[in-house]
Amino acid sequence: MPVEVANESEIAVDEAELAGICRFVLGEMQVNPMAELSVLCVDVEYMSSLHERWMGEKGPTDVLAFPMDELDTARPDDPEPGPALLGDVVLCPAVAVRQARAAGHSMDDELILLATHGVLHLLGYDHMEPDEEKEMFGLQQKLIEGWRAAPRQPVTGEPATREPGPR
Repeated sequence: MPVEVANESEIAVDEAELAGICRFVLGEMQVNPMAELSVLCVDVEYMSSLHERWMGEKGPTDVLAFPMDELDTARPDDPEPGPALLGDVVLCPAVAVRQARAAGHSMDDELILLATHGVLHLLGYDHMEPDEEKEMFGLQQKLIEGWRAAPRQPVTGEPATREPGPR
């Protein structure tokens, strides 16, 4: 699943980990593997402007999700479906730092939570009503626990080795 992460904030983030959690969530939610997602980390000023413009609220927020209206970019007469453009998740690491301190965990943990939250919003989940909140937050927790339990290859920087075998 193509997930593009761009960090335009003043705070260093683990872009590979953010892409990884997003791919994991999309996979667990059985989203088409051709689906494309963009994750953008921004500074407080830019997040504040997005928050005010799109939500009508002043000040920065932690995460915003911008779903695409067009989920299938293929032509109707195309036999192969095109990539689905899910949309954009925008994160504000500076807000994540504050929230992480208040929650007693790391900024990376907070960003994992926020990225998961944003992807779920793109997939149509919301938390405006108590039953919706219970469903979304329960699913969010289950996905994060699954991510943490999933085996991953360590990032070593070493070249991949291949087992000798017949060619």
